[in-house]
Amino acid sequence: MKKYAFIILLSAGLLSAWALAQSPLDDLRKKAEAALGKGGPGDDRIAAGLKEALTVSTRKSVASTGRVDGFLKNEAIKILLPEKLRSVGKGMRMVGMGQQVDALEVGMNRAAEQAAPQARQIFINAITKMTIADARQILSGGDTAATQYFKTKSTDQLTAAFAPIVHRSMENVGVIRQYNQLMANPMAARFADSKDFSIDKYVVGKTMDGLFYVMGEEERKIRKDPAAQTTALLREVFGKKQ
Repeated sequence: MKKYAFIILLSAGLLSAWALAQSPLDDLRKKAEAALGKGGPGDDRIAAGLKEALTVSTRKSVASTGRVDGFLKNEAIKILLPEKLRSVGKGMRMVGMGQQVDALEVGMNRAAEQAAPQARQIFINAITKMTIADARQILSGGDTAATQYFKTKSTDQLTAAFAPIVHRSMENVGVIRQYNQLMANPMAARFADSKDFSIDKYVVGKTMDGLFYVMGEEERKIRKDPAAQTTALLREVFGKKQ
């Protein structure tokens, strides 16, 4: 019995000594990993890489949407009639009034295309305000974490910037007149009673939705497609994340 007790005590002592020896080694390993950044880029490089990626994605998304047919010919972001009016539009097409519906949709998309370029400077302002903590969170986030960052930081400014441009554009291309004509149609009478709907707000909201959608797609490419990592810095930051 005494023999077994001695073995147990000896084993416990050896385990304790091993644990004490491991503790300093663990500390050294952690310090080394911190110093080397675990083989990845440091905070400054990550922030610079994120800012470069955001600059690339915003430039491409604004250029893609802020041109003729940038919205209209892109089925993913094309602005259609408000959902509650689509049955009305379908009915109007059936009675030979499809041209009126088409003109309204074209006008809404033209207004969005004219407003989109105003987003570029707003996005640049958001990029310059990005912190190291923001950059780390974006890098480790989902495929569209940077796009979500822009939504959080820029939505209010975009709404304020887009609203007058969209309204002016819709007046110039006849959207306001076309919308009022549509609402005068008996088939739209039920929708016309809605007091909380604004065609201006609808188009502004859809413009932002389309812009952020395209930006998100550009961000996905930069994160996952080596061909989209067009500079050494982008490859350094995003290539090693895979």
